[in-house]
Amino acid sequence: MHIYFSGIGGAGTGPLALIAKQAGYSVSGSDKQDSSYINYLRKHGIDGVHIGQTRQAIAAIHDNNPIDWFVYSSAVSIENNDAPELRFCREQKIKMSKRDEFINLILRDKKLRLIAIAGTHGKTTTTAMSVWLFKQLGEPLSYLLPAKTNFADMGHYEPGSKFFVYECDEFDRNFLAFEPYFSVISGVSWDHHEIYKTREDYQAAFREFISQSQHTTMWQEDYDYLNIEAPLNIYVQADNDPLIDSLLTLRGRYNRLDAWLSIMTVQKITRSPLAGLIKSMNDFPGLSRRMEEIIPGLYSDYAHTPEKIRGAMSVALEMAQDSKKQLIVVYEPLTDRRQHYMLDDYKDCFNGASKVYWVPSYLAREDPTQRVLSPEELITHLSDPTIAEPAKRGEKLKRIIRDNLGNGHMVVAMAGGGGGSLDDWLREEFKSPGIK
Repeated sequence: MHIYFSGIGGAGTGPLALIAKQAGYSVSGSDKQDSSYINYLRKHGIDGVHIGQTRQAIAAIHDNNPIDWFVYSSAVSIENNDAPELRFCREQKIKMSKRDEFINLILRDKKLRLIAIAGTHGKTTTTAMSVWLFKQLGEPLSYLLPAKTNFADMGHYEPGSKFFVYECDEFDRNFLAFEPYFSVISGVSWDHHEIYKTREDYQAAFREFISQSQHTTMWQEDYDYLNIEAPLNIYVQADNDPLIDSLLTLRGRYNRLDAWLSIMTVQKITRSPLAGLIKSMNDFPGLSRRMEEIIPGLYSDYAHTPEKIRGAMSVALEMAQDSKKQLIVVYEPLTDRRQHYMLDDYKDCFNGASKVYWVPSYLAREDPTQRVLSPEELITHLSDPTIAEPAKRGEKLKRIIRDNLGNGHMVVAMAGGGGGSLDDWLREEFKSPGIK
């Protein structure tokens, strides 16, 4: 079967293409631009990748090797539902679907049990931690990781494996396409407001997802927040369990919470001794864009909502305290549309920072009817607005960061965007030999 992936260089689609290739499917695809990850896919045998998503390119590939299935991300159809590739596949009557339907095919064909990590925040870290634990146990495992690590590829199919670990995103209700063997809910608070118009709609989607799961691990706080009535096969964890902070040595309260959910889930599935899982988890090496050091003293983190910011701050403050440094934050919100719903949630999320430099929001899939909220306005919603000031990417901000590093401070950039984001800018402006 020939599978064509549109946007094959993306963090979700690329690893899935790699899994498809390893699982025995013929794979090709396209992307808007070349990248190091596309070069990586080529080195792993996926050579039918075209840069530029044109009708002519996909037609040529189809003529050479007929495409059986066209797989695309939600972003492709949202951006342009009549894009040339989509139009060509409709005309040729080629099967088209988002990633979820194709993943379900792999699960069925390879007889894999799905371990699905879902939640508004913490799911990427929890997914990586779960893969880490399975690998430490020597358990054959297939998985799709949404971030780079030094211990696992972003996508892998292992012949003979029983389980597939996957981050199940609620965006566009994608997670409702699955019926997991085991689901993990890492934390829930209303998000993706363009999809879920009300908080109740968001909660209902998570309840439906849990009802489709054979087993679920989640926190008591989220169990109560979702108003779950029937506790069938739900392993509810108490986040005030003193063992979490006494047995786990990972930095950051939120990291330790994610780690505990992973441990409890893997322990239920494998029946492995708890002590061994805890020991392995304390050696967890981390993942990219989660307090990742770009150059000495300068870190990048994917935090872009109040809950994610609090999680990143819990790690950063422990690191700053250990090294007796002041903590400086540079923050870039992800999308303007989110900000209209988050205004009153920021409050104390930057507490502990000596200074916050707030840059304009990273814009993507915006609502043209909404005005873009400025850093000046967003800052007024902090409990203590005096700790923050507006900033812009450029020479002045670069100088501010260098001055703070020179004074021995710890600087953490928090940004959720992809190409062209604050994270991208920092990596270009603050290059260090040996750091990619």
